[in-house]
Amino acid sequence: MLALVERDTDSWSSDEPAPASPDLLLLRVAQGDQQAFSELYDELSGRVLGLITRLLKDRAQSEEVAQEVFLEVWQQSAKFDTKRGSAASWVLTMAHRRAVDRVRAAQSSRDRDTKIGIRDFESGFDQVSESVEIRIEHERVSRALGRLTEFQRQAVQLAYYGGYSHSEMAEQLGVPIGTVKTRLRDGMIRLRDEMGVTS
Repeated sequence: MLALVERDTDSWSSDEPAPASPDLLLLRVAQGDQQAFSELYDELSGRVLGLITRLLKDRAQSEEVAQEVFLEVWQQSAKFDTKRGSAASWVLTMAHRRAVDRVRAAQSSRDRDTKIGIRDFESGFDQVSESVEIRIEHERVSRALGRLTEFQRQAVQLAYYGGYSHSEMAEQLGVPIGTVKTRLRDGMIRLRDEMGVTS
């Protein structure tokens, strides 16, 4: 009995209530609770920023992406499902995805700049013969793609023309990642064979 009284006394002596878990906070955020959002931000922002900074390296960009993540958390909080994982993992997955998207966008921009730079420095090429070569190559690729199975063609087009990751393709096609990888690998082998490319 004395132990029970002591325990009760200890709980009364605490000035602040125990902090709510991120799961509970996120459920309250889904109901529009701004205070819960503020507490969730305080709880997870360090981990989110750390994860993003490891991927992007650039502090200013990382802070910008972290802000985007928490805006998305506020907007998408109703989609959080405790049965599918914790709030922390849900938010960190979102942060990882946004950071990877930013890396891809930056790489795409660099590639585009490089291509433009190379094109600008090229001189004296025959525009007609170049456009004929491009058209012929495009027709070769189209014919080769036409010889793939529907599943292989779908995987190749999503990966190389759509820029989708394996997991994004799996989600879009409703199949396991392993199936996506197999279709893509088989499609690329067959495409290479059809085009007569030797490794």
